[in-house]
Amino acid sequence: MHWRLILGLVGTALAAAALFAWSGVYSVAATSGHYPFFSTFLDFALRQSVATQARGIAAPPLDDPMMIRRGAGHYHGGCAPCHGAPGEARSPVSRGMLPEPPDLGPQIGEWTPAQLFWIVRHGIKYTGMPAWPAPQRADEVWDVVAFLLRLPGMDAAAYRRLALGETEAAVARADEELRLLLLTGPTGNGLAACARCHGRDGGGDGAFPRLQGQSAEYLAAALEAYARSTRPSGVMQPVAAALDPMQIRLLAAHYAGQQPTVPNPPEVAEEDLALGGRIARDGLPDRGVAACATCHGPGPGAPNLLYPRLSGQQAGYIATQLTLFMTGVRGPEAEGPRAGIMARALGVHRERLPARPSLWPLRPDEVRAVALWYAAQPAGAR
Repeated sequence: MHWRLILGLVGTALAAAALFAWSGVYSVAATSGHYPFFSTFLDFALRQSVATQARGIAAPPLDDPMMIRRGAGHYHGGCAPCHGAPGEARSPVSRGMLPEPPDLGPQIGEWTPAQLFWIVRHGIKYTGMPAWPAPQRADEVWDVVAFLLRLPGMDAAAYRRLALGETEAAVARADEELRLLLLTGPTGNGLAACARCHGRDGGGDGAFPRLQGQSAEYLAAALEAYARSTRPSGVMQPVAAALDPMQIRLLAAHYAGQQPTVPNPPEVAEEDLALGGRIARDGLPDRGVAACATCHGPGPGAPNLLYPRLSGQQAGYIATQLTLFMTGVRGPEAEGPRAGIMARALGVHRERLPARPSLWPLRPDEVRAVALWYAAQPAGAR
């Protein structure tokens, strides 16, 4: 008897809800806002959901200055238009959204790093907060979290140094930036977006990969892969997708034409240099790992222009890319034959990806050694 009463009540409630929706009385206009009790309910549900979904997420160390710098660059391009930034107002368009994207500085302390990671990676339904474009790139999401934890109390000058790599010299070039934009139109926007992280000359600043010394063919192919979302990166995919083929060619030619500068070589222990150099030159035949230098130099022979040159490249970037291949985030399924060659060269088989770092074809210490060895080589060496 009781279950019939319960079913009757549920049916009546559903019928009333359907009648209410059919009537059109409820306004779906963003300008009308929510009923107060409904806003409270939604906020409660959001916080409970995030807290539950973020359980079990372990945050890595988040105090690396390079992570914070990368996160700031990503935030400026993808988050600041809606959420604002120190010294920069939010977009008037975002203020017309329901709910309005919040100023994050005062709210960051209300969330744990794991919860921030979950929000940035997955987004939030019905708020306009999108998921990270490449959710498999957890490393990029943690970069953003590392920056967000420093956002409360940050002043405008500190933000611009982190997000734009802005120095007094960069400010002095403002007139030249404007001239370039007026002359080249959207390509100027493209170069401005690239320069925010990689620098106008492609030298980077330690947090982002160096573009100097790469061929125009490789850079164009990389941008095209990002634009098609076949090469995963929540940072690069939106930037590349906004470029047309001519802009891609012009940007690739611009950076390929920059003279490689000599970076400050990292301090590397002799044992790391020896180990990294041996793997780069000879590989690890017993594990099916090919010699890196065969395709990426330095060494004799004309290099394939579609393969990146690694001499003088940032060590962190090299290590990250090796890890992405060994964990299957990068590979032939999405990226095509060249990525398949790289995966096989690392001894990676898609059908039996290593479950943990101790089973990788290259151990974490070997990845680090190879990355440091290449970073210590003269920039642009072939």
